[in-house]
Amino acid sequence: MLGLTRRQAEVMNILWEAQKPMIASEIVKAKEDLNINTVQAALRSLIKKEYIEVAEIVYSGTVLTRSYRPLVEREEFADDVEQGIKNMLRKETLFAHYIDEIDDSDILQKLEEVIDKRKRELEEE
Repeated sequence: MLGLTRRQAEVMNILWEAQKPMIASEIVKAKEDLNINTVQAALRSLIKKEYIEVAEIVYSGTVLTRSYRPLVEREEFADDVEQGIKNMLRKETLFAHYIDEIDDSDILQKLEEVIDKRKRELEEE
């Protein structure tokens, strides 16, 4: 997901799939390779980016803790990502920088094929 780290994206996906506010320890249990420190750091970042909010303060056993819910729907985020990609492509030097970072000729070949296909589609219209 554009603008999110891999861990932040994982946390967002867990929250979207949950359909209810979750506390950090529930998010950790939802995905085995997450740990509480990583989840808490991701939650702090997602709050700053205004992707999630504290839903309420709840008890976890005998301890009070925050529960979190997404502020954006998965579909809204997808639209934002698409717009971000379009904006990047309009800035030739930025796009060229990303192309320069690709060091796999197979990926470049696939990109070239996608571009050629789209050019043919536009010519047919």
